Amino acid sequence: SPESLASCVRLVEQHRSAWCFALLVLGYLLYLVFGAVVFSSVELPYEDLLRQELGKLKQRFLEEHACLSEQQLEQFLMRVLEASNYGVSVLSNASGNWNWDFTSSLFFASTVLSTTGYGHTVPLSDGGKAFCIIYSVIGIPFTLLFLTAVVQRIIVHVTRRPVLYFHIRWGFSKQVVAIIHAMILGFIAVSCFFLIPAAIFSVLEDDWNFLESFYFCFISLSTIGLGDYVPGEGYNQKFRELYKIGITCYLLLGLIAMLVVLETFCELHELKKFRKLFYVKKDKEEDQVHIMEHDQLSFSSISDQAASMKDDQKANEPFVNSQSPTSNDSSLNN
Repeated sequence: SPESLASCVRLVEQHRSAWCFALLVLGYLLYLVFGAVVFSSVELPYEDLLRQELGKLKQRFLEEHACLSEQQLEQFLMRVLEASNYGVSVLSNASGNWNWDFTSSLFFASTVLSTTGYGHTVPLSDGGKAFCIIYSVIGIPFTLLFLTAVVQRIIVHVTRRPVLYFHIRWGFSKQVVAIIHAMILGFIAVSCFFLIPAAIFSVLEDDWNFLESFYFCFISLSTIGLGDYVPGEGYNQKFRELYKIGITCYLLLGLIAMLVVLETFCELHELKKFRKLFYVKKDKEEDQVHIMEHDQLSFSSISDQAASMKDDQKANEPFVNSQSPTSNDSSLNN
């Protein structure tokens, strides 16, 4: 009936945020299952072929070396694989690269603090493991503070001022300018930190093609850090120390650039409205009652608090013009 339909509509509207959040959770779970199905269907046949190939190689090796038992071979292989997990290879063409010289340690420290963590090099000693824990507990929040401060300063000059300039000086819509600016900034970031570095890595790394190099750039700057591709680990890598320092700088600058682009897109008006669908709405009446119940608060303190809240709101709305168009236009002309 129309009355029951109207009551259902009112019920949905009253709990709109909860329904949106439930759909968000369901969509995320389905996305996880979708990824698992695709990865399994694509990679499982390749794993099966590799297992068959290794089994044939092992059987052939045992047939050619009858004096060696299968148990002895497996013990040797287990020890080699265990050392490989710690970044130490038994191969003669890899013995020239040390994992814990200064430049490699600097690269390791940057991957730990940025939470990339390739896993190709890990601490060997108990002291190293203990120091890694303490170093990370202090360093990761320190890195987040550092990156937040850097991104906040950069985004003022890279995003907020250019958008405000085109809006005030040329009269374009603030939302349209913000969208175009975000798209241009994203294209520049992809070009400078994905496409160009991928082309450079494909030249410097003998075994990498462009796709593998682009894959490394994406896995690194997204802080996924699978560790299947790590630059500077090849045999007799030229200028390895300088190369490692350059990669460390690239990772830090690239991470800052990705955060700037992400923050720019998050400040778009459309995305803000979309995100609010899944947030719990604040009960403003409860906040007002809570403030009025404090008798010790004077009128001046309440007005100061309201002024600070207004300033915070302006800071959180970077594309909102805090001054009159006339004064801003005159300041830009100056």
